[in-house]
Amino acid sequence: MTDEEQLSGGIANAGGVTRVGPHVLRPVNAHSASIHRFLTALRATGFDGASRPIGIDPDGRERLEFIPGDVAIPPYPDWVQHDGALASVAQLMRRFHDASRTVDVGGSTWSDEMADPAGGSPAGGSVVCHNDVCLENVVFENGAAVGLLDFDFAAPGRPIYDLAQMARMCIPLDDDVNAARFGWRPADRPARLRVVADAYGLDRGGRDELVEIVSMSIARSGEFVRRRVEAGDPNFTKIWNENGGMAPFDRRRRWWGEHGDAFALALA
Repeated sequence: MTDEEQLSGGIANAGGVTRVGPHVLRPVNAHSASIHRFLTALRATGFDGASRPIGIDPDGRERLEFIPGDVAIPPYPDWVQHDGALASVAQLMRRFHDASRTVDVGGSTWSDEMADPAGGSPAGGSVVCHNDVCLENVVFENGAAVGLLDFDFAAPGRPIYDLAQMARMCIPLDDDVNAARFGWRPADRPARLRVVADAYGLDRGGRDELVEIVSMSIARSGEFVRRRVEAGDPNFTKIWNENGGMAPFDRRRRWWGEHGDAFALALA
């Protein structure tokens, strides 16, 4: 039997993801069957930026194709903080969303934990979005994004919402204290939001909507983590206690209230 290599990163499945040769083994969830059908159909469109599902092992873990490359974990290295790396994530997401539009997701079930609040309404959409594109969930090759990992929180919604969530985590849209905790160096963050919008190909209306959704996302920040803590999740409880509970999220909200206009101006 080939030894399993534990893979680093993440919170929800921390310590539970391993590699065995060309495959990755991960804990299943209530929506794994739907996610596997989606990823299989996504691959059939020609999109190669996500793992191909292999199946569910007898021990209950899901098995997926390993995507070779580099994954950045905190403290984030300099190479992943360049504008070119950020632009490549936005471009990969655009390809992912374009491919996802063509996939039939009828009869599937999805997590609602990080889903677009408008995803189930006529104003939402039937495009399956990732909803958790942070740096730890992106594979890079030579500094450019080539793969998306961890579709546990995937759900139908608006692509612009998915992009806003990525921008919040990967620019990052956060105050200096929070950003420094993850190893982010000082940067022109409004300019980096413009990098995301340009690389994704947003029009004028899309840029306005991006800022609106970022504002909404920051206003609601912390709710997902708090729900996980209240449910007794040990991984999230550990992070919550180490970081001071709701304090980082309150600090982010204050920061955005003071600086949000600069980001809107950068996209004007």
